[in-house]
Amino acid sequence: MKKLIKIVLLLSFLAFLALIAIYISLKDDLPSVESLKEIKWQTPMQIYSADGKLISQFGEKKRIPLKLAQMPQQLINAVLATEDDRFYFHFGVDPIGMGRAILGQLMGQNKGGASTITMQVARNFFLSREQTYLRKIKEIFISFHIENLLTKDEILELYMNKIALGHRAYGFGAAAQVYYGKDVKELTLAQIAVLAGLPKAPSTMNPISRPERAKARRAVVLQRMFVSGYITSEELEQANKAPITAKRHGAEIELNAPYVAEMAHQKILEQYSKEDAYTSGFKVFTTISSKRQTAAQQAVVENLKDYDQRHGYRGPIQQLRSTDESDSINNEDTTTAEKVIPQLTTEEMLSALSQIKSYQNLLPAVVVDIQENQAIIKLKAKKDTLKEGIITWQAMAWARAYISDQKQGPAPTKAEEILHYGDIVYVEAVKNTGANQNITNQEIANTMASYYKLSQLPQASSALVALSPDNGAIEALVGGFSFKQSQYNRAIQAKRQVGSNIKPFIYSAALDNGYTLASLINDAPINQWDRSSGLVWRPKNSPPTYVGPIRIRLALAQSKNVIAVRLLRKVGLDKMINYLSLFGFAPDELPHNESLALGSASLTPLEVATGFATFANGGFLIEPYLIERIEDSFGNIIYQANPAIACDDCEQHQTLTTAETTKENPPNLAIQPSVTKAERVISKQNAFLITEALNSAIWGADWSIKPGWQGTGWRARVLKRRDIAGKTGTTNEAKDAWFSGFSRRIVATTWIGFDNPQRNLGQTSYNKNLGKHQITGKEFGAKSAQPAWIRFMKVALSDLAVEPFQQPEGVISVRIDKATGKLTNKTDKTSLFEYFIKGTEPTEYVSQDNSSDIFNSETKTNETEQQEEDIF
Repeated sequence: MKKLIKIVLLLSFLAFLALIAIYISLKDDLPSVESLKEIKWQTPMQIYSADGKLISQFGEKKRIPLKLAQMPQQLINAVLATEDDRFYFHFGVDPIGMGRAILGQLMGQNKGGASTITMQVARNFFLSREQTYLRKIKEIFISFHIENLLTKDEILELYMNKIALGHRAYGFGAAAQVYYGKDVKELTLAQIAVLAGLPKAPSTMNPISRPERAKARRAVVLQRMFVSGYITSEELEQANKAPITAKRHGAEIELNAPYVAEMAHQKILEQYSKEDAYTSGFKVFTTISSKRQTAAQQAVVENLKDYDQRHGYRGPIQQLRSTDESDSINNEDTTTAEKVIPQLTTEEMLSALSQIKSYQNLLPAVVVDIQENQAIIKLKAKKDTLKEGIITWQAMAWARAYISDQKQGPAPTKAEEILHYGDIVYVEAVKNTGANQNITNQEIANTMASYYKLSQLPQASSALVALSPDNGAIEALVGGFSFKQSQYNRAIQAKRQVGSNIKPFIYSAALDNGYTLASLINDAPINQWDRSSGLVWRPKNSPPTYVGPIRIRLALAQSKNVIAVRLLRKVGLDKMINYLSLFGFAPDELPHNESLALGSASLTPLEVATGFATFANGGFLIEPYLIERIEDSFGNIIYQANPAIACDDCEQHQTLTTAETTKENPPNLAIQPSVTKAERVISKQNAFLITEALNSAIWGADWSIKPGWQGTGWRARVLKRRDIAGKTGTTNEAKDAWFSGFSRRIVATTWIGFDNPQRNLGQTSYNKNLGKHQITGKEFGAKSAQPAWIRFMKVALSDLAVEPFQQPEGVISVRIDKATGKLTNKTDKTSLFEYFIKGTEPTEYVSQDNSSDIFNSETKTNETEQQEEDIF
């Protein structure tokens, strides 16, 4: 016995010497474990709204790094019981487990692996998975180093965040999301056991592709937890009975804003390498308000559908039966037809529908029956089945035939004039109509056919952008009807002619060059001979009515084209271009001719909104920005935006942002000692006067003497807010339509047009099937673009307290005669109060002899609402 002991001790000593020799020989090849102190997780980039809603995710690997304290204790217990129950008691290598594994090898039996959690960390971070003795020896040595460098909790945290768990999920935070769509703290014991069993073989034991093997592995994990004393027998029994409920979950997108996500994505790639961007776990918080973004998305989509549908129905996407066949099947005597014409099968409809994309809330459907006042459709349901829907007459009555952008067919009188058997059409879900809406029993309601509206994919495009005039934070941005349909972001990429949206800047230059809101300019036709071309340029008003001398406020409110041209001439073309550059417009991109006054300049919606922000904030040029801050995977801020603020005394005051100014939290200047000040580009007095004129474009009207007048943006009165201002815009032949407007705390610009600049927005005739409030006639800014702005602002303004535009120092108000702009003592309908920069107010009083004559000439405008507003 003593001899045996001596042999064992000798062999152990020799093994120890051999181990030292091996360590010395491998020491230089062993990686440094110091990098584990500052590990950078390969975590995807996530884009968030300002209020923390996930917009998108970029990167292949799914990982949600967690601190050990953020992981539920039951999950930690499950991992320890399954992978290394003596983890907190060994020094990186478990002698008991190692001895059992070696004995098993010698006996030709599988006694389990010898890898501890520390050894798995060593392998996962520094080694390959090749099964060689050399790799195993290196793994042991590295484990010793790791145990010497890190605490047990730090090692366990590394393991639980690093381990591959299948379906590109790395770490238990990501696995909980991928398999169950939950935070780890929301997992049940049964779900925890499934995840804890994955490290052994994530590809063959995961609960999505191999549910039976996952269930068997779960039983093993639960049994080990029970044996280790982590769970009771009752918990063991209950968890074993639980069904396998896992299914694949993507990142839980909470806010649909793909154009915003791509903008943020590109900005990150400009600042960081692709490797860092896609693996560093950046959390990019944008300036986007989720509420306003949703409102902007809905406003653009609904406005495009409204525009598209009033121009007519272009027919089905596809026909699964010819028109002749459809007519035969629709015929009352279907017995003969059915013998000849094959009915659509479920497989045929499913195959056809699966090849057609859905966009926004537009879903493809097959028409399977036409009745006099409704149609029956089939749509794809879950698990490759079909569900039935109904299109009522009211939901399809809009669909008169599209002939051209300028012309529509007669209003239909019955369903079969619109739809045919086998048509594949786009529909959108609507609330149940008729008697069904009175059903209160939810079970009965769920079994009934759903109701849909006939729709179609709009061919026109649109964009909307809204930002804070105080600091340039982009609060909402939509670049088109659907990102799936087109990734072209029209809000920042489409340079389109701006039409009358340019006029506020033209008028601002005029005020800066000696004019006032009461200055009279002759509203009369212009005929200019161009010797170089031999042509006469005749800019026209739209509608082509002229009233003679008119005050500048009225001219801007009514969008008088010839007045803008006359003001440009008075200021001078070169001087005007330099002045417009103050608003951020690139001088070399502005046309160097007089068409500039009518909006022939091409700008993006974001550029236009930025220019209008200068009026809203009192004269400052702000820089639009999208990214508020960037956090690393553990929430540490690595970038914080520091936008320039529109303020005069930034050392003492901070202008409240739109998010801070609400009905419950009215404007209240707060101390902020260190702020970057935005550049003042126009005086606060100039900004106030233009804002006043733009307020008149919405609220201005005078019906005291016929025919009277009102501003081109009068439709915005539906918002019932006096603290708003805005301007319509339409280009030549209505190829582009705009509306830009603002309150003190938010500015928004909408644009609508076709991506093909040769196509114009056209016109529509009256559809007798629709109500009296339908839009008809030629398309222009107030009809085509402004409705989207109104929809958006209805939501955006609901969070903002009414905040009238404040009259700045240096601006006075005096009573003037409406017709002449001169001072008056009258207080009747011929007079009003007007604002002036102090020192520019009139000094001469009107004489009673001529005021009425001039006043009468001023009001010779069209009594009907403003018509199309072309730039020429």
